[in-house]
Amino acid sequence: MSTKKTIFTPNFGRVLVRPIEDKVGSVIHIPDVAKEKPQEGEVIAISGRYHEQTGRWIDAGYAVGAKIVFGKYSGSEIVIDGEKFLIMREEDIYGGLS
Repeated sequence: MSTKKTIFTPNFGRVLVRPIEDKVGSVIHIPDVAKEKPQEGEVIAISGRYHEQTGRWIDAGYAVGAKIVFGKYSGSEIVIDGEKFLIMREEDIYGGLS
C-alpha cells in the first residue's frame, strides 16, 4: 500500500501554514466551536509574488519552517492528506517568531 504524500505549491504570494494549536494539559473538554482560532503557525510552503511595476518576481519574506503570527481570521482552511492547513496571502502575516 502506497502512502504517497501530496505536494502542495502555493501561487502568487500565497503561504501554506500549519496552525500551531495551544496545547494545554487540562481534563476539561472544550468544544471545537468555543475554541479560539490559532494565531501562530509554521510555514510549510511559500511562493514569491509578481511586482507589476517592475515586472519582476519578489522572493518571499519567510522561509519554510519559520514560525509566524497572523490575523485571527486570516486565510482559508484547507485539508491535505487529512491534515488541516491555512492558505493565506503573505500580507496577512504580522511577523515572525524566534
